[in-house]
Amino acid sequence: MSRIEVICGSMFSGKSEELLRRLKRADIAKRKSQLFKPECDNRYSTTEVATHSGKKRSCHVVESGREEEIFKHIFYDTEIVAFDEAQFFGDYIVSVANTLVRSGVRVIIAGLDMDSSGAPFGPMPKLMALAEEVVKLTAVCEVCGESATHTYRKTKSKKQILVGEADIYEARCRKHWQN
Repeated sequence: MSRIEVICGSMFSGKSEELLRRLKRADIAKRKSQLFKPECDNRYSTTEVATHSGKKRSCHVVESGREEEIFKHIFYDTEIVAFDEAQFFGDYIVSVANTLVRSGVRVIIAGLDMDSSGAPFGPMPKLMALAEEVVKLTAVCEVCGESATHTYRKTKSKKQILVGEADIYEARCRKHWQN
């Protein structure tokens, strides 16, 4: 049962939806789960993981960016620990995932694999390398309708982290992301 599962892809590809779907299945199987997200992700809710389509689930919000903050909230009988927007966690999330899986916990992680410039994003490459399962989802290119694997930023900002939604970002195929 203990394993690391990573759900990745561009913005608007359904990563959070898939994460919540897996947790719903865990609920049906009567498995105790806990969900975490970083404080900086406050687009739709400050206390829940929320999808672009409006699905929501309560979560623990991680503020400090330290392992201890996560571990102090995990109950002894939790079987599944899930993290949304993992690209915003520091590299400490890799250690957290490894510690959890060694203690018998199933870890589910969702996040952007690349930033809008096409570079690997935060701890995601390390998490993908350690995972027993990696699922890369695609969105729909907003220019041509083909599969989109990239996140296109519509603003001129060069900051790697710029939390936003459809007002700032679009899903694009490689061809239209580069143009």
